[in-house]
Amino acid sequence: MQRLWLLFAQTVTVGLAIWFIVLVLKPEWAGSMGDNLRQVRTAAALNTQESASTPGTGSYRDAAKRAMPSVVNIFTTKEAKRAKNPFMEDPLYRKFFGDGAAEQDEKQFSLGSGVIVSPDGYILTNNHVVEAADEIEVALADGRKLAAKVVGTDPDTDLAVVKVDLHNLPAISLGRADQAKVGDVVLAIGDPFDVGQTVTMGIISALGRNRLGINAFEDFIQTDAAINPGNSGGALVDTNGNLLGINTAIYSRTGGSLGIGFAIPVTTAKSVMEAIITKGQVVRGYIGVESQDITPELAESFGLNTKTGAIIAGVVKGGPADKAGIKPGDILVAVEGKQVLDTTDMLNLISQLTPGNSAKLTLLHKSKQADINVTVGRRPKIQRTEENDER
Repeated sequence: MQRLWLLFAQTVTVGLAIWFIVLVLKPEWAGSMGDNLRQVRTAAALNTQESASTPGTGSYRDAAKRAMPSVVNIFTTKEAKRAKNPFMEDPLYRKFFGDGAAEQDEKQFSLGSGVIVSPDGYILTNNHVVEAADEIEVALADGRKLAAKVVGTDPDTDLAVVKVDLHNLPAISLGRADQAKVGDVVLAIGDPFDVGQTVTMGIISALGRNRLGINAFEDFIQTDAAINPGNSGGALVDTNGNLLGINTAIYSRTGGSLGIGFAIPVTTAKSVMEAIITKGQVVRGYIGVESQDITPELAESFGLNTKTGAIIAGVVKGGPADKAGIKPGDILVAVEGKQVLDTTDMLNLISQLTPGNSAKLTLLHKSKQADINVTVGRRPKIQRTEENDER
């Protein structure tokens, strides 16, 4: 044991002696070794910093960073008058509470989101976010707040365009909703519950959702990205930050997200937006009928060989269809040569017709096919909660 200890002590002594000689005779050698060590440590630190700043697999920070500046918060105010207080006729009551208690105004506030679609200040949102609002305030992602005015609304699709008096705004890039597929990753951006701008992630759960009773015209993108109250009018974007849809509704029994949210496709939003900006409103065709789908039971009772088309269940008196001689029980199978698959398809085809023009409708009347020309009317404006007579 003593020999081992003596050997260790001698080795340490010789090493220290060599190090002392190097420091005295060749100090630059020690400096270069220190520099090399520092360089290795610096490189390691740089690698750590680079790895921290580079998105890892599954990160969507670039998409969020690109889209978030284009999403705004929308605050609306509505004045609501309360009825006159009946106790104001009592002089004693008026003495204690004053004449101001007779009739008071109270403000009702609501919250939503919107998407900047033009650097010139045009913002796309939901109609239900801004309908009946007396004042609208828009809060940009950078903290600026501006008054906004309604350019136009379209209750049939629950879309609206508002504008702020500011230029060079960060407009969002429009994506290709027609190329979206079930399973694609999407991000929902908005201001849920007024907690501040929030990004949630999910996938596209379904495409072309309709007959939900939300809007007159429905072609929703369904997603499980969390959408909550306050998200309405916000953006649904792809993994590149491009706009795919406008978040508009959720299916919920609690008021919060249950993983079933709906967004209006950007293709619909773009056409509605352009019509509102250029014409002030969206003009659609109308023939004045009420229809229903052909079910197997109805096909059997009517003795039909077809499973496509829309049965005319009712005709608006004095409307375009009534004037053209269309009767309840007729089956609409084509509009301007385009096949009618069901009632939803019929509504969309008729809405694309130009009011005032003549359109050829193909019908089955008592199992006999006939072409009828109808002078297309203009679809009347309806409230979003009312039933559509052509749905």
